[in-house]
Formats: sequence, structure tokens, C-alpha cells
Amino acid sequence: MEIRTIHANGVEFAYLAMGDGPLALCLHGFPDTAHTWRHLLPTLAERGYRAVAPFLRGYAPTEVPADSAYEGAALVADVVALHEELGGDGDAVLVGHDWGTVPVYGAADRFRRAVAMAVPPFGALMSGFFDYAQLKRSFYIFLFQTGLAETAAASPGFLDGLWADWSPGYDATQDLEFVRRSLADPANLAAAIGYYRAMLGTTPPSDRYPEVEAATRTPILYLHGARDGCLGPE
Repeated sequence: MEIRTIHANGVEFAYLAMGDGPLALCLHGFPDTAHTWRHLLPTLAERGYRAVAPFLRGYAPTEVPADSAYEGAALVADVVALHEELGGDGDAVLVGHDWGTVPVYGAADRFRRAVAMAVPPFGALMSGFFDYAQLKRSFYIFLFQTGLAETAAASPGFLDGLWADWSPGYDATQDLEFVRRSLADPANLAAAIGYYRAMLGTTPPSDRYPEVEAATRTPILYLHGARDGCLGPE
């Protein structure tokens, strides 16, 4: 699939696209890339959608944002801008996995339908951290608050181990190749880790995006794998 680019919210985004029709915007998470949607984009295109999967801010070949903002509100602002720049209208749909769910919860009102996968709304997510088994699964979130984060994440086998733990039985060879290519530059790896530092407040919010944090009124379909090894379905 050809990689295209578009400027939105002050960031040069790279994206994959297939088909014509109403916009179907598909958002990836960590450690992942837009290529994770390579199996779904053709199906959406066959169903009459213009299926678009951007590389999130900081994930090459999308540029590292000049404002270094990775708080949830920045991600929501990105999706609002992408919806506009890609010609989205009231028939557009939004699908997000992992970090891609953050804009789903914040920008769903601009879309006819919205789907979130694998990560619940923030309140439910944080309550899970009081469970010991989940704390063990989420060790990397706390590791990423430290100065060891970049070195650890770049070490051989780290990303492979996350995929093996989180998606048992799945052959992630090709996905990992895409991820390594996207995060090969230390600046891109630091950007991906920056999402987690913003999440727990280790990096203070930029306060540039408070206007996009209103609660959504649009119903959201939530999907969670029964064997998800990252966030327990319980």
C-alpha cells in the first residue's frame, strides 16, 4: 500500500488509504503502526469506505511534533483535524485500538459510528491498576516513566516480548518489522514513550488543547479480546 502524507494540526502525517466513499479512520496503538490495519483496509474499501490509517504523531514516517505534546487532548485534536483535512463528513466512522481509542472517546461526536478496541475509558482503565495481576502486565507503563525507558525499549527482544505476551499464538513477525522501522530513530522511540509519560503526568500537559476534552454523546462500540495479554478482559 502506498504511503501518502497530509498536514493536520501542525503535523505532517503519513497514512495508508484504500477505496472511495465516506471516511473510515483507523488508529493504531503501541508498539504498532498504521500497517496493523492492512487486513481491514481492503474490507472497508470493498464496503464502500475511503479507509485511512494514519501513523500517529511521532511514529515515522509521520513527523515528531514540534510541540512535543502527547497528552490525550493532542491526539483528539489530531483526529479532529484529520477528519477535516481528509474531507470527512457526518457519515465518517472512527476505529481505534490501544492509544487509538483515546481520540475515539474524545472525538466520536464528529463521526456517525465509533469503535474502541482493547482499552476502556480512562476511569475504567485506571481502576484496573489496583489489581495485582494487571499491575504486572502493565510494568512497561511504569518503566516508561524512568530514564531507563528508551534504553530498555530499544534493547533486543523488548518489543518482541510485548507482542508475544499481549497476542499469544499470533505471528507478529511482519508487524514487528514495521514497528522497528517506524521507531528506529531515537526521536521516534522517545515520542512513542512520551505518550505514557504524558498519561501519568511525568511530562506536564502542554495546555494547548483543553477545548477538545468534552465528553462524547455518541454511542461507542467497545471490543476486547478474551485472550488479551495486555489488559485483562476482567
